[in-house]
Amino acid sequence: MFQSFDEVSECSHSAERVARLRERLETLGVDGFVVPRADRHQNEYIPERDARLKWLTGFTGSAGTAVVLADRAAVLSDGRYTIQLREQIDLEVFDPVNSVETSLDDYLKTNAKGLAIGIDPWLTTIAGAERLKGVMEADGGRLVTLDANPIDELWSYKPAASQAPVVLHPIEFAGKSAADKISEVAEAVCKADCDLTVLTDPASVSWLFNIRGKDVEHTPLVLSFATVSKEGHAVLFVDPGKLDDGTRRVLETVAAIEAYDDFSNRLRALSAGAKIGLDRGLAAAAIGEIVGVAGGTVVKLEDPVKALRSRKNEAEIAGTRAAHRRDGAAMAAFLAWLDRQAPGSVTEIEAAKALEDSRRRFGEEDGQPLQDISFDTISGSGPHGAIVHYRVTTGSDRSLQAGELFLVDSGGQYRDGTTDITRTIPIGGPSGEMRRMFTLVLKGMIGISLARFPKGSRGVDIDVLARAALWKAGADYAHGTGHGVGAFLAVHEGPQSISRRGMVALEPGMIVSNEPGYYKEGAYGIRIENLVLVTPEAEIAGGDKPMLGFETLTLCPIDRRLIDPSLLVPEERAWLDAYHARVREEIAPFLDPDDAAWLAEATARLISESD
Repeated sequence: MFQSFDEVSECSHSAERVARLRERLETLGVDGFVVPRADRHQNEYIPERDARLKWLTGFTGSAGTAVVLADRAAVLSDGRYTIQLREQIDLEVFDPVNSVETSLDDYLKTNAKGLAIGIDPWLTTIAGAERLKGVMEADGGRLVTLDANPIDELWSYKPAASQAPVVLHPIEFAGKSAADKISEVAEAVCKADCDLTVLTDPASVSWLFNIRGKDVEHTPLVLSFATVSKEGHAVLFVDPGKLDDGTRRVLETVAAIEAYDDFSNRLRALSAGAKIGLDRGLAAAAIGEIVGVAGGTVVKLEDPVKALRSRKNEAEIAGTRAAHRRDGAAMAAFLAWLDRQAPGSVTEIEAAKALEDSRRRFGEEDGQPLQDISFDTISGSGPHGAIVHYRVTTGSDRSLQAGELFLVDSGGQYRDGTTDITRTIPIGGPSGEMRRMFTLVLKGMIGISLARFPKGSRGVDIDVLARAALWKAGADYAHGTGHGVGAFLAVHEGPQSISRRGMVALEPGMIVSNEPGYYKEGAYGIRIENLVLVTPEAEIAGGDKPMLGFETLTLCPIDRRLIDPSLLVPEERAWLDAYHARVREEIAPFLDPDDAAWLAEATARLISESD
C-alpha cells in the first residue's frame, strides 16, 4: 500500500515539548517563535524530517502555523481543517485559530506587541519574512532570524533524509527536452535583466531537467535546487548518492551537477556582484540573505518555470488523457464493487485499500503501473465526510452505514499523468435533504464545466459559477473550487486556481480541478470533483469574439441516485447525459462484463417525472 492508516498525530507530548521550546527561546533572547509547516523548498508535502509542526503540536494538515509565546500558544489553519485542528491538538496547550478569520499577521499584532519573535529563515519566504518584519516593527517589536531552528535542537530522533534514486522522465511523456526548457528559462532571465535565477521549487527543478524522484510522499519530486544563467548555463544541486552513472551522464549534457549540501556556498560565489532573480513568494529568506551578504542584488522574478509547466504541451496532455481513461476505469470498477457490498460490511480503510488495489490492477493491465497515489485517500463515511481533508486511521475507521453518504477523494500518479477525483456515494437510500444538496453542488460543477470565458479571465472570475446555486440556498463551502494539477508532478500545482484568490489568468493547456462541495458538520459531506483542461479560444455561433473553455478529463459516473432532476435546467441535464455517454464509451472497453453492465446502468440517461 502507498498509504498507511497508522495514527500519525500525537499531541500527548505537546505540553512537555512546548515547555522545553520556551526554555530554549529564553536562552536565545527571543519572546516567541513561529513554526510553519514548511521545508526549505516550501513544498506542500514535506519530508517527515521537516514535520516540525506535527512534532510540536500533533496537527497533520497540509497548511498550518504555530506561534509559541511565553504565556500562550496557538495553531492557525484554514477552513479545510477547522474540525481536524480541534481534534488533533492539545487544547490545554494551543488555541485553535481559523487563519481565514485571523491571519498570522493579525495574531502577532494582537498578541506579540513589542516582543522579539524568532523565525527560521529557511522556512519563511523572502516576502513572508519582510511582511512579518513590518508587522512586528509597527508595534515596537522585532523579527529575529535565528541561525539554527530550536526545534531541531530538541527533536532527538529525526527521520533520515530520503535516498530515493533520481529517474529520468521519458521524452514521450515530457514532450520537450531539458535543453529546450533550459533555453526558455534563460530567455526569461535575460528579459528580467538578471545574471541568473535560482529555482527553489523541486517541482520546477524536476520539470526542467525531466527527472522524477520519491523524496516526499505521493509526489514524484527530487529535493533539489538549480540555477540557470542568462547564457543558459544550468547547475543542478542534488544529493550525488541519488544519481547512478547513466542518469548522471545524461544530466551532465545539459547542466553541471553539484552536491545539494554545497548549494549555499556555491550560491555565495555565484552572487558576488551579480543580479540574482528570486521568486520572493517561494525562495527562503535565508537565500536572499546569502545573496545580499555575498554582494549580490536580489531581483524580483517569479519562478519562470511555473508558467511554463502550467501550460501542458501536447505530449503531456495526451498522457494525461490516457491516465484518466485508465484511472476512470479503476474508479468505475471500485464503485461497482462497492455497490455490491451490503451496508455496514465495508469500512473506510477497506474501501481505500480496495480503490488502491483497483488502480494497481488497471495500471498493470494497461502497461502503465501505478507509481503512487496522488495523496492520502480521503475515505470519509457519514460525519467523517464533513471533514474536508479527513485522513482515516485505525483509530478513526468506521463502517459505511445505511442512510449515510460516503465521500471518497483520491488520485493516482502514473508516468503519463496525475489524477484527482472525488465522488460521493449513497449507502442505502439517501434522504431528500442529501439529494437536494448534492444536486446544488452538481449544478455548480456543471456550471464550471459549461463555462466559456474571454482571454485574460482569472480563476476568481470563474469561481462564482460553482457557488451560485449554493448561495441562493444559503450555503457555501470553505475551500477553493479548483487547484492546478501537474503532469506526473504535484497534484496541487500553481500558479492557476479557481478560487477567491485565483488572480492568475487561465490559459490553454492549464489543468485545474472542478470541485465544489457542501459539508454538514457531524452529519455528511458532499463533493464532486473532475479535472478539466483549459481549451484554446474558439468561436461561438452568433458571438462577437472567441472564448476559452474547459475539456473535462475525468471519466467516471456521477451517482444519479443522489440527483434531483427537477432542480436541473435542460442544459445541465443535457451536459450530464452527454458526459455519461462519453464515460461509457471511453472506459467500458477496460472493464469486465459485470462491471461494464454496472457502468451501463450508472451512466443511463437521467429521467425526471416530466419525461
